[in-house]
Amino acid sequence: MEFFKIKKDIPFMKNALVFNAISFVTFALAVFFLFSRGLHLSVEFTGGTLMEVSYSQPADLNKVRATVGTLGFSEVQVQNFGTARDVMIRLPAQKGVSSAQQSEKVLTALKADNAEVTLRRTEFVGPQVGDELAEDGLKALAFVVIGIVIYLAIRFEWKFAVSAIIANLHDVIIILGFFAFFQWEFSLAVLAAVLAVLGYSVNESVVIFDRIRENFRRYRKMNTVEIIDNAITSTISRTIITHGSTQIMVLSMLLFGGETLHYFAMALTIGICFGIYSSVFVAAAIAMWLGIQREDLIKPIKKDRDNSDENSGAVV
Repeated sequence: MEFFKIKKDIPFMKNALVFNAISFVTFALAVFFLFSRGLHLSVEFTGGTLMEVSYSQPADLNKVRATVGTLGFSEVQVQNFGTARDVMIRLPAQKGVSSAQQSEKVLTALKADNAEVTLRRTEFVGPQVGDELAEDGLKALAFVVIGIVIYLAIRFEWKFAVSAIIANLHDVIIILGFFAFFQWEFSLAVLAAVLAVLGYSVNESVVIFDRIRENFRRYRKMNTVEIIDNAITSTISRTIITHGSTQIMVLSMLLFGGETLHYFAMALTIGICFGIYSSVFVAAAIAMWLGIQREDLIKPIKKDRDNSDENSGAVV
């Protein structure tokens, strides 16, 4: 479906060098902030106390956060689980304070506000578990990257595979750079969003690459730059519809999803915006710089030369 159709191709690749320079600077800044400031890891990665409490009536999460915040805990996660009456509280680890002391302190404060609150369970998430989660998260990211490279190399060509994975890693590093610069909390939900952005971004790249391959077959007189510009222009309507509808849903989570979904939606918002940019000005441009051409995607048909010299040995 196309809401509009652009009849004249937009010369995207004409300014590819400028946009690639902007991408490089943004990428370099993201890497710098990652190394200089680092990620602000959540309780799942650093360790801490996990509490589950139950109320007789639906709990007011903002009130629970305010009550726990008065105790001096920083970066407390409060969310519903199961029903609206059940609340999960994650507390960061504190030096010299045991998990039992933390939970008792929090429960006393909650009971002072509402005597009907009951403690269902409490447990300590150790740093070792956090290290395992971080390691497993990196493994998941590596497996996704390797899978994307193999898929694109088989479906298209290695130049497309290299350009697409560079573009996807470009998106991931920039997301992490935002979280490092603003010191937003990096949790398992944010890691899930990063992995989702990888798949989302590669989907846009595949659509453009598919149209480039189709154009190489259809337009024999066009050069590579014209082929790429035509492929991007002809998929603009689809890009706007797909990314626009997705972004509306993500923005609704960002604005109305509360603190639990805030950073998850923030990571998706950044990823979607840069995913569009990278698919056009990074992936397609790198494929052009790598010298993608018609022969890479369409193998020349070998002519049968069995009869070409059949008269060469004839006896006169």
